[in-house]
Amino acid sequence: MMFQLHDRLTADTLLVGDFPLCLLLLSKDANYPWTILVPKREGIAEIYQLNNIDRQQLLHESCVLAEAMQILFSPDKLNIATIGNKVPQLHMHHVARTMEDAAWPGPVWGAAPAISYSKDKSRAIKASLQAQLANELIK
Repeated sequence: MMFQLHDRLTADTLLVGDFPLCLLLLSKDANYPWTILVPKREGIAEIYQLNNIDRQQLLHESCVLAEAMQILFSPDKLNIATIGNKVPQLHMHHVARTMEDAAWPGPVWGAAPAISYSKDKSRAIKASLQAQLANELIK
């Protein structure tokens, strides 16, 4: 089987780029700077199902992304999670949280109606992430 992104992730995100293991996606919900890593492996729902090399690579890519988000968005807290209750494909959320955001201090899911980015704003965020991660993303 070939890797295919889950339909819900396709609908709810924009592609930012490719790491060696993961797709890097930007959530279309503009309430929070919110990115998602998706390992390009078919049939994987949990981290333990990845082989050891892929697990190490996922952690590396997550840490690199978290550091970039800290630099770009200056959050009070980064929320990093692999929930997957509605999307069984393994994906790792990275949400830059501030004390002023719509859901603080609770979880972001269902806390506020999603707000769409303007095309200019989504392009700007994608470009800033791509520039910050230029040494890690596949060209």
